[in-house]
Amino acid sequence: MDLLRFITCGSVDDGKSTLIGRLLYDSESVSLDVLAALEKRQASGGVVDLALLTDGLRAEREQGITIDVAYKYFTTPRRKFIITDAPGHVQYTRNMVTGASNADLAIVLVDARQGVIEQTRRHTLIAALLGIRHFVLAVNKMDLVNYEEAVFARIATDYAELTNHFHLPAATAIPLSALQGDNVVKPSQHLPWYTGPSLLEHLETVPGAVETAAAPRFQVQYVIRPQTPELPDYRGYAGQILSGSYHRGQRVRVLPSGLESEIEAIEVNQQEVETATAPQAVVMRLRDDVDVSRGDALVLAGPEAPTLTRELEATLCWMSEQPLWPGRKLLIQHHSALAKAAVPAILYKVNVQTFGRIHTEQAQLNDIVRVRLKTALPLALDLYQENRATGSFILVDELTGDTLAAGLVEAANAEYFTAPVAPPVAFSI
Repeated sequence: MDLLRFITCGSVDDGKSTLIGRLLYDSESVSLDVLAALEKRQASGGVVDLALLTDGLRAEREQGITIDVAYKYFTTPRRKFIITDAPGHVQYTRNMVTGASNADLAIVLVDARQGVIEQTRRHTLIAALLGIRHFVLAVNKMDLVNYEEAVFARIATDYAELTNHFHLPAATAIPLSALQGDNVVKPSQHLPWYTGPSLLEHLETVPGAVETAAAPRFQVQYVIRPQTPELPDYRGYAGQILSGSYHRGQRVRVLPSGLESEIEAIEVNQQEVETATAPQAVVMRLRDDVDVSRGDALVLAGPEAPTLTRELEATLCWMSEQPLWPGRKLLIQHHSALAKAAVPAILYKVNVQTFGRIHTEQAQLNDIVRVRLKTALPLALDLYQENRATGSFILVDELTGDTLAAGLVEAANAEYFTAPVAPPVAFSI
């Protein structure tokens, strides 16, 4: 049974939390104790407020909005799901970026009474920039427009023109009512003119994640060296396989040093295995005693190796209230690799209305900008479009440790790379 990770996005009050609650409720994925607590808090008219299943913060329940990202898990006989409920307010766009970074599919909600608005465009752009290639246009609140087919057709056409004009992935349009449960899990008799699948039926059949299809990537998080009589020469490299698969006996290269060795053993849950794939957490042991540290990458030598670089261009989603200006120094965090970095230039800002380029001297909160970056140490990176796991990073404030931006690698200048250094040969005098 495979896994699909999806995010609900769109403007505030479009019904994102209610839609997720309806999915969980109608698919019988809500535990009895939670259901009993919800029924005690029934809204007017005896209707259960399904948005409370995801809006858990006190401020969210008081204001009736989503502020932070919420994650929910459920399973059907055909698939496992991880749902991300993202906030719709403009000031919480950075939270939406965080939620969308790991999603395979985006459900873009639109209020049937409002149609496609600015926040619809902004969230669609961000989801596309983050590499999401499966979109669902969920035209919600159809009950408030008397389930009119013409209303749905107009919104679907407007959104299709948006995606076509800017060469974004095509979306599957589905009419529904999250509050009433129409066409969310089961087809609705109120929509006789709609012959497509319900939302859940579509989610069960859309292609999911493809980590194992990408080139093998592994980054060391921790070097294990137990000093015990049982394991006197043990040296293991613990971390998560970011993409692809590894198997015992493979020849690997350590980056950035360039040293090469062979995988002697792979351990999963303290048991040796022949093969491990993304996103498993593993401990690898190499046949040669080479110098490997936290942040180093173990990759296969050859044309599929990542780019080793100190200079790159990236798209940033700026998340700080303090602006970014050319020349600013900060830290770049690429999984477990951490290095000092600087921003020599801001190339342009993306206009979320037209998706065009705007000249700017600074990046403000929630801006999407293209920049040049220079790092003090070489990093083993891939282009984001080729590998989402190793083509993404965050920028961190040197003094406070606050996250400043989420970054996507768009281009990289390859570091001059000499021939691999042979591992040291043991000898005695």
